[in-house]
Amino acid sequence: MIEPDAPAPPGTPPPWAGPARLPIRPGTGRFLVLAGVFVCAACGLVYELELVALASYLIGDSVTQASVVLSVMVFAMGIGSLAAKRLRPYAAAGFGAIEAVLALVGGCSALALYAVFAWTGDWGGVWANGPRVLLVAFSLTIGLLIGAEIPLLMELIQRIRRQDAGGAVADLFAADYVGALVGGLTFPFLLLPLLGQLTSALITGAVNAVVGGALVLGLFGRDLTRRARWLLVIANVTVLGLLASAAVLVDDFERAARHAVYGRDVRVALQTDVQEVVITGGTGGRPLDLFLDGRLRVSGRDARRYHEALVHPAMSGGHTRVLILGGGDGLAAREVLRHRGVHRLDVVDVDPEVVRLARRDPPLSRLNGHAYDDDRVHIMTADAFHWLRTAPPATYDVVISDLPDPGITASTKLYSQEFYGLARRALTPHGRLAVHAGPVSSRPHAFWTVDTTLHAAGLRTAPYRVRGQGSGFTPGPDRSTGPTRAPQDWGFILAARGKRPDLRLGTGAGAPRLGTLTQAGLAADARAAEGTRVAGLGASTLVHPRY
Repeated sequence: MIEPDAPAPPGTPPPWAGPARLPIRPGTGRFLVLAGVFVCAACGLVYELELVALASYLIGDSVTQASVVLSVMVFAMGIGSLAAKRLRPYAAAGFGAIEAVLALVGGCSALALYAVFAWTGDWGGVWANGPRVLLVAFSLTIGLLIGAEIPLLMELIQRIRRQDAGGAVADLFAADYVGALVGGLTFPFLLLPLLGQLTSALITGAVNAVVGGALVLGLFGRDLTRRARWLLVIANVTVLGLLASAAVLVDDFERAARHAVYGRDVRVALQTDVQEVVITGGTGGRPLDLFLDGRLRVSGRDARRYHEALVHPAMSGGHTRVLILGGGDGLAAREVLRHRGVHRLDVVDVDPEVVRLARRDPPLSRLNGHAYDDDRVHIMTADAFHWLRTAPPATYDVVISDLPDPGITASTKLYSQEFYGLARRALTPHGRLAVHAGPVSSRPHAFWTVDTTLHAAGLRTAPYRVRGQGSGFTPGPDRSTGPTRAPQDWGFILAARGKRPDLRLGTGAGAPRLGTLTQAGLAADARAAEGTRVAGLGASTLVHPRY
């Protein structure tokens, strides 16, 4: 509860707030305190953004994770400010202790969150929500510590040179907000691409500890008892030692965590400008699995089943010019090129590193049949939505949308009414659009929202699904936390302008022989999908996503 404080008489400091005994001039000391405010604010915002980014990456749904982190942290900052009122008589020692704890908690937060996700994510039961609980706990703790900084810094500034409260608050918050701006820009443009999530948090914690400790011990050390000075020195040296040790071991930790999630058969692991790419298996008779941002995108056990179901129903009519949106792994292209009538195949994928692996990684290029060596294939590196905006109209007989599952925030616009309107414009009058719409049995709401959205874009649809053989990982928008035996399927929707498209496979001399899909099976798959229909859903748009 906020305590009603009677205002002190003008110019009368509280009994504990005598002038600070500074080793330098008051003006210089005041500048150094504001510089410390600037750095601490930058570190605080980096902690905040790091939690949002890592939670979105590990748990998914970036809008929800950002809302949780921001709301909990702002609430906790208010509580921290109130709690710090009792520390005002010990402002210097209190601020030094808070900065040491904040550096340790904020610096290690990414490591702890990733560790819980990697080693307990597949335990089930109460552990299934472990990363979410830890996210809230870190947001609350960091918010409390950041909120406690402001009253103590205000007290320290006033002890250097007393001024009216309005002017002191203005100076303090100006330094705080500018520091937050620098931290907010440094994280995505410098720290994250150069150092990654874990090392960025550790280095930020080290900077926080150094600045906080140096400010208190160097500027206000004469106001501390000898015991308080030694305690702060020991605390900061311990924190820096822990952070430095973690930074030295962070690569080993990341490898161990990756093995805990994917198994010990990790063959390729890299962080591109777009996403994390991990390939397991593919040698020694072990099936290849391709994970993008922790989500299974290609399984050597089921790759043919998935891609035959996605591609071949759409190829049953004219298919001179074909467009694949996504599908940088080359497996959809492999199925398209099995049809002799294809004259040109355009592939639009946002990540050039995935395309490079599809060309040069021997097991993956072998799995995709070296599709990218075919002269008919033309690859464009671009966001599918933006590329469609400039695509010539009525160009393609077939458009295949082989994109990440609906339900991933970054993919929401690729399952919107606006996106399907652009895809419809790119189709010839009798063209067909094939859409991967996510799992049906586990996420029927999302699947049928895609169907509703296609209708809203002026397309008629024929939904169907196929069951997988069990890749060991759950399909869908959730990041993989380890193997599972849960049943799985993939949902697809074939769409066309005008009348409802017929779900059929090509026949005749030019039609390829399929290994997993038959006409009777396709009809049964359509009936199975229809049995899961969810009525009354709205279309998903850019400004009103519904996944």
